[in-house]
Amino acid sequence: MTTLGKGNTMTAHTETQSIEIDAEPDATFGILADAKNIPLWAPAFADTIVGDEQHGWKATKNGKAFDLRVVASRSVRTVDFLREVVPGREGGAYARVLPGPSSGSVAIMTLPVPPNADAEIIAATLAEELVALARLARRSPDENEAKVD
Repeated sequence: MTTLGKGNTMTAHTETQSIEIDAEPDATFGILADAKNIPLWAPAFADTIVGDEQHGWKATKNGKAFDLRVVASRSVRTVDFLREVVPGREGGAYARVLPGPSSGSVAIMTLPVPPNADAEIIAATLAEELVALARLARRSPDENEAKVD
């Protein structure tokens, strides 16, 4: 539950977390913007990603394939990871990369908490994903540059 104020509560439908990363914002953004990196930092979401920006992405998790749309904007360093959640409606994870307060970057990500899902498990998974993202971003900044708008 998320407390809204005195006596008011609301069931959380999203989980948002951030992490400070010792890597330049463009390097962190580059990892997020390249869909092929998703299994490296978010293995709970996808085991494999195939395709390209022009023809679209196909993700596979536990043998089940689904279409994935990755919308990345370099100018504001945002990346949306979208899939059809119900016919005619997309949803997914949303990320933003900010410059760090003195150096590096801050990655912020929001995930949906599906109905009947355990919000604590979603939160723990997101925390693990952000740590994995930070490790990748620190590894090799030059290799992480994405070619998007």
